[in-house]
Amino acid sequence: MPFTNRFDSATLVEIYRRMFLIKHNDDMVHAAAKAGRLNLIYYSPRGQEVIPSALSVHLNDEDYICTIYRGVHDQLAKGLPARLIWAEYAGRATGSCKGKGGPMHITYPEGGVMVTTGVVGSSMPIAVGLGLSSQVNGNQRVTVANFGDGASNIGAFHESMNLAAVWKLPVIFMCQNNRFAEHSRFEKFTGGGSVSKRAEGYGMVGVTVDGNDPEAVWNAARDAVARARAGEGPTLIEANTFRFQGHLLGDPGDYIPADEMAAARANDPVDKVRQKLLDEGHIDEAALQTLEDAVRQEIREAEEFALSSPWPELDELSTDVFDTVSEPLSSIPVSA
Repeated sequence: MPFTNRFDSATLVEIYRRMFLIKHNDDMVHAAAKAGRLNLIYYSPRGQEVIPSALSVHLNDEDYICTIYRGVHDQLAKGLPARLIWAEYAGRATGSCKGKGGPMHITYPEGGVMVTTGVVGSSMPIAVGLGLSSQVNGNQRVTVANFGDGASNIGAFHESMNLAAVWKLPVIFMCQNNRFAEHSRFEKFTGGGSVSKRAEGYGMVGVTVDGNDPEAVWNAARDAVARARAGEGPTLIEANTFRFQGHLLGDPGDYIPADEMAAARANDPVDKVRQKLLDEGHIDEAALQTLEDAVRQEIREAEEFALSSPWPELDELSTDVFDTVSEPLSSIPVSA
């Protein structure tokens, strides 16, 4: 069930817990990669922690999300166990996809993480299909399609928005606008100045919020989830934020103006929400340290679990595919 129906102290503390989980997980992935313990392609979500954290407290385990390659924050906020993510990153058999999907293809249907896709914008048509299934089955499940600002300019965005609006599907289109699509800044490839304004053309509700403000995101998500569950159709939310890293691990991000990056990091949403909790008396320092220590322990155990897990067996190459070989893999020469 959703965590709470009120934006109270307990809600803000829970949002912060998810934010800190995302941040600390990211820190430890970077550390493991730099130390050679992980060998992976990785897209950091730092700076975008508020968005999935403030949204996911409104969702049930049965609700669906579809996300993209920069989606580990969406996965963690939705409840995908960190140990399964780390094992997948490490290519181990205990990973969420048995070590065969990697960072860009993580799924966890048990918790509603239905797909992580490396194809820009493809979260949206998949979400439309899931939304249609929920409508047909009458189960009141909500589907969230997470995507970046760059994906708002491809055909799948417009086709998905139109069909979801026509059929009044229970889908939330969450544009996490971090101002850069790979190496191109938002203003250079998007007309009109806003993604959410496009919703009007499809007859759906569209809102733009400060993606670093937990209450603003929480309010927009609350209304969108309620609208979807009531059969009133989809919502487009544009949550404006900023990413603190280059496009992917190893990209120094030199194309991001240094003053803009410095300003964004000086207003790190994780630090700001932490301070807000203390200043407004939502939690005391000792309790906050206990919460953060529990998160650190969770990630420490996730890394240990992953790196001590077995590698997939060779026969996994012919498992979970549409067609299988007619003879055991052990009988096929490994070189020709």
